[in-house]
Amino acid sequence: MREYTTVIGLEVHVQLNTESKAFCSDKNQFGDAPNINIGPVSLALPGTLPVLNTEQIKSSIKLAYALNSKINLVNGFDRKNYFYPDLPKGYQITQDRLPICEGGILKFHSEGQLKSVRIHHVHMEEDAGKNSHDLHPTYSMVDINRAGTPLVEIVTEPDLRSAQEVHDFIAALQQLVRYLDISDGNMEEGSLRCDVNVSVMPKGSSTYGERNEIKNVNSKKFAKTAVEYESKRQIKILEQGGAITMNTLLFNPETGTTKPMRTKEEANDYRYFPDPDLPPLQLTQEYIDDIVAQVELLPWTAKTLLIDEHHLSEYDAEIISRDKGTVQFFRNFQISKDQHHASTLSSFIINKVLPFCQENNKVLDDMQVDNISKFILLLDSEKISKSAGLNAMSELVLKSTEPMDLEKVAKDLNLIQSEDQDFLDDLIDSILSKNIDKVKAYQNGKKGLLGFFMGQVMGQAKGKANPKILTTKLSKALEEKDL
Repeated sequence: MREYTTVIGLEVHVQLNTESKAFCSDKNQFGDAPNINIGPVSLALPGTLPVLNTEQIKSSIKLAYALNSKINLVNGFDRKNYFYPDLPKGYQITQDRLPICEGGILKFHSEGQLKSVRIHHVHMEEDAGKNSHDLHPTYSMVDINRAGTPLVEIVTEPDLRSAQEVHDFIAALQQLVRYLDISDGNMEEGSLRCDVNVSVMPKGSSTYGERNEIKNVNSKKFAKTAVEYESKRQIKILEQGGAITMNTLLFNPETGTTKPMRTKEEANDYRYFPDPDLPPLQLTQEYIDDIVAQVELLPWTAKTLLIDEHHLSEYDAEIISRDKGTVQFFRNFQISKDQHHASTLSSFIINKVLPFCQENNKVLDDMQVDNISKFILLLDSEKISKSAGLNAMSELVLKSTEPMDLEKVAKDLNLIQSEDQDFLDDLIDSILSKNIDKVKAYQNGKKGLLGFFMGQVMGQAKGKANPKILTTKLSKALEEKDL
């Protein structure tokens, strides 16, 4: 069997988190009762006219800047004509001829490598409503709440080559729109969904095969599975001597398969023409610069900032920078500017704070920053053992709602390390005497056994041993122990 290359291009629809819809003042809100966020424009009543939402323009400009796209100073709106029950006007307002921006690139990591996907263009449009076919035995139900929701659509070049790349590209774009605060990127609620164009070609060929479009995929996992299945399906047809026909497909998450929805439309099927009710949108460079200046942080600049300014490890910076809110939470601590404390703080946030918030349905804003800051200073002060302090006090600190005297808490829990560390001498001698064979192995070159002895003494000391002093005393005792 010949080897094949899978070629994928994406059309990603991002619902914007504006307060009102794209072309009217109806509320833009997910999860409300059906058909309450509607009005004359949403329902396309005779005589109504659309009015462009300026927040949609601002969000589109921010996204274009982040993708390094060319922002067109003149762009316009068109009507995309088709009939469907959830589209009251009988057409969708979109941008066909003159999108708000063209070109660009998104870089992301996939399977240990840095990948680059070129952006063909980004355009503004409105969403349709929602049809539900499983809520009534004989009728389809139509909810117009979503009709008119502002969207941006990101159309990529066919640069993706694997199902995993598709998964990771969507994850990177999801992270980006959240950083820009233009969308919550929630795929389960439809805030971000994509159409996936898949084709295959013999390995080494430069001629793309016939593509099939998988519509409305609303999960990274589903997108990955859909590409894997569709690629294998097309290869099987070609290996059997068949030909791929252009179709629009639906993905079934339960079976992990695709099935035809309809024959793929061409642009002329939609009869695009300029919307006569919306004049061309003319932007100025000054206006664009003002919007771009509002972009505070991007995922890739956040990671660099954490490494360069806060001296975090590559691993910690990667975890913290996954979410803009976590970055802001970390940087809000005055101690994050101190290299010594920044490492302890980032580790505490990653290993304690984030899991606690997830398990207890909390957000970072619920956390007592002052108590956490005091706790990190206490851990780094060597007044208590870090491991003992983390085990005994983390939950108390995370659950706190009022300021705490953490040194008093540590004293009450008998965690304060004695300034007099001479008590360690007897503990060390006792433990070495009980483990003569390991002492001999240490003296014969197995220096890694120091960790074993450290653990034994720390356990006996019940958190009162200063690790630095213990290391010095223990190393000397191991070297000098007579056998």
